[in-house]
Amino acid sequence: MGLNLCPFSHSVVAQNQVHYAVCDEVSDIKLKQFYVSQMALLLDAEEQAIATSLLIFPKGLDVFDDYLDLLDWFQQLLEQADLTEHVQLASFHPQYQFEGVGFDDLSHFTNRAPYPVIHLLRQSQVTKALEQITDAHKIYEDNIQTLHELGREKVELLCPWGK
Repeated sequence: MGLNLCPFSHSVVAQNQVHYAVCDEVSDIKLKQFYVSQMALLLDAEEQAIATSLLIFPKGLDVFDDYLDLLDWFQQLLEQADLTEHVQLASFHPQYQFEGVGFDDLSHFTNRAPYPVIHLLRQSQVTKALEQITDAHKIYEDNIQTLHELGREKVELLCPWGK
């Protein structure tokens, strides 16, 4: 937030509308049950109470490919339940790497976090936020520029888990 990499986060954090849920489970079935229960919690809550949810997985998803497999399952379930018009997923991982981008590229740090995280975003919140932005595609480019201006040393100091 301090670098404004997510221009949408300030208001929901300031209004205490972010739900943080930590899953200490590691079995596939427990991870999936956690996701389903958190999805239901978000959808059943008033938007003013929970605008968005961060699902944090401190155990068992250290390997980025394992995390991506679970993320894919989560996305498929979202589509099968016909909920994509209500919720979208954003993903963060300590070793996040965009496909087709060099391993050492600073752009990966835009999606790196201390733990694997799945962000459940209400589509209505995303729509409202995008109405305030002139060029939404520019956000990603601005984020990369911010990281490049900081330089590798400062970025890695701020995000030591992502080295």
